[in-house]
Amino acid sequence: MTENGQEADKYPAEKAKGDDSPSRDGVRSEGREGRGGHRGEGRGRDRDRNRDRDSAEKEFVEKLVKLNRTAKVVKGGRRFSFSALTVIGDKKGNVGYGFGKANDVSEAIRKSIEKAKRNMVFLPVKNGTIPHEIEGIFKASRVLLKPACSGTGIIAGGPVRAIMEAGGVTDVLSKSLGSASQYNVVKATFNCIARMMDARTIAKNRGKPLKEFWG
Repeated sequence: MTENGQEADKYPAEKAKGDDSPSRDGVRSEGREGRGGHRGEGRGRDRDRNRDRDSAEKEFVEKLVKLNRTAKVVKGGRRFSFSALTVIGDKKGNVGYGFGKANDVSEAIRKSIEKAKRNMVFLPVKNGTIPHEIEGIFKASRVLLKPACSGTGIIAGGPVRAIMEAGGVTDVLSKSLGSASQYNVVKATFNCIARMMDARTIAKNRGKPLKEFWG
């Protein structure tokens, strides 16, 4: 009897102690609720940021013109570095180019895209083509651009084609003269764009209607 009585006295004491102390399930549930709320908010903010980045990236068309790999021989072996030349545009007359270097391909492309976004210029487009004939020069490279009628397409090589497609031009004739270096050809093409005349700007400066320029 005494043994059973002692056992009966022990169990209620343990139950009383358990009632006073918070249960493990309660602590876990409270921790999950508290942490879960903050985690949910963080994930929601990250999703919003990713959506903004995706929408910003969709605004521009990215064209990789040149990807070059260089190797440096060191004591432990060879170290590779990459350089990327990228052209971007919104197909509405805004284009830009950038050149980036890094030890990783993706990082080099990212740097070139960021530089291209900071160096955007306006390309005047009339009915899918350029307004007039023009020739651009950069060092030993020369690029000749001519307007074309609808249905002609983009008659151009790799670098010039990438720039025209990114700028929204659908019909153009071009010829690369001199050096065929892709870096120089891109810069010669942007030299054409920088010196290209916009009919609306000229009409506004001269105080004449736009119809007199287009005919």
